[in-house]
Amino acid sequence: MSNENIRNLLPEKIWNFFADLNEVPRPSKKEEKVRNFIKNFGISLNLETIEDETGNIVIKKPAVRGFENRKTVVLQSHLDMVCQKNNEVDFDFETEGIRMVVDGDWVHAVETTLGADNGIGVAAIMSILASDQIQHPAIEALFTVDEETGMTGAFGLKPGILSGNILLNLDTEEDNEIDIGCAGGVDVTATAEYKETEMPEGFQTYLLTLKGLHGGHSGMEIHKGLGNSNKLINRFLYNFLDFGIQLVSFDGGGLRNAIPREAQAVFSVSNTRQKELESEFQRLKKDILAEFTSLEENLTLEMVRTNKAERAMDFNDGKKFISALQAAHNGVYRISPDIENLVEASNNIARVEVKQGKAEILCLTRSSVESSKFWVANSLKAAFELAEMKVEFTGSYPGWKPNPNSKVLKLAESIYERQNGEKPLIIACHAGLECGIIAEKYPGMDMISFGPTIKGAHSPKEKVSISSVQKFWKYLLEILENIPTK
Repeated sequence: MSNENIRNLLPEKIWNFFADLNEVPRPSKKEEKVRNFIKNFGISLNLETIEDETGNIVIKKPAVRGFENRKTVVLQSHLDMVCQKNNEVDFDFETEGIRMVVDGDWVHAVETTLGADNGIGVAAIMSILASDQIQHPAIEALFTVDEETGMTGAFGLKPGILSGNILLNLDTEEDNEIDIGCAGGVDVTATAEYKETEMPEGFQTYLLTLKGLHGGHSGMEIHKGLGNSNKLINRFLYNFLDFGIQLVSFDGGGLRNAIPREAQAVFSVSNTRQKELESEFQRLKKDILAEFTSLEENLTLEMVRTNKAERAMDFNDGKKFISALQAAHNGVYRISPDIENLVEASNNIARVEVKQGKAEILCLTRSSVESSKFWVANSLKAAFELAEMKVEFTGSYPGWKPNPNSKVLKLAESIYERQNGEKPLIIACHAGLECGIIAEKYPGMDMISFGPTIKGAHSPKEKVSISSVQKFWKYLLEILENIPTK
């Protein structure tokens, strides 16, 4: 697909660079192609272009005439994207470009994530670097890698590579918000090996399938109460323990930062308990569909008989595993007592896999308060260890502490109000932004985050508003024009 319809949108520079970017595969941790793309872009403009040891790219552009005495601005976005697709779609994120569609005021992809998170930010920075007409101070464009699955780019950034006094992070997803704080996170991983037993005669095997959930960003949308496919499938399994089921396999969810949309489980049950179990399935299915009727209109639940499994998880091991998953918290854990409507702490049970003697549960725990982040993580650890699972905490990253007295915030507030006739929302978000990590590397750097309106990030429903990109672009340019003197 040529994406030519995207290239005709306004502002043309941003949409053309976004279309160029979306032709380049850029999964997290596999950014070599997009790193080369950005490096070659900087070199083609005869700008100083640096790649650090981690793979971050920095492109430096001098101030335009008359702006030499203004403070240097770091413009920052991440190069990688969340790669999610609907299961029935044949698409390879490592080799194919994103196929895009214009739908009214929205741009979305065809059955995959769009990559507007954070590709629109990248495209906006490219537009500024390539322009000879935009008024701006000295620019240091920082393109980080692997933001979505560990923030290793930000962690690997070394002091000294940047000299800017102000950082504008372009990775926020509501165009009426200025972000001044975010949650930190930690990956919680539980693993176990289990005994398999031979299945005797007189047992029927079933395939239980759930799909059609919205999914989405496991931080920004965790407060919505959306369905989690892993928890819902396990809800059936937990009830089925009364019928003596033996778990054969479990396959649900994907990336830690995406609310899981699909899952399936295979299990066996004695022929003598089939009718009871099938009746319980229908009862529980009715309950779940009723509970989620206003939130998950496309939710489907099916249970069908399938070929007899030869082996299954030992019943006692299965009971411990299913019970631990039932006990493990998913969703909002605590609302902030200090900031209205802010989720302080949450957990996303993102990925569950059981097969061939090994079981694994992957979670992403978030909190804007470091102590409560590990409070939640340890609650999960306690549940999983009761099932004799090994639990590890990895990839911990800090939150970003709000600074309501930020000078660049005051500037951005006044420009927003002048342009739009209303005050922006000053927020701290429940997503992970790189600002907290960068602030540790560069203490004293004044920073805010903003961006266009993006809906459904981290899911195939991801879309970006065309009019919002226009609003964001106008806003960004006026901020750059008004950066104060050194």
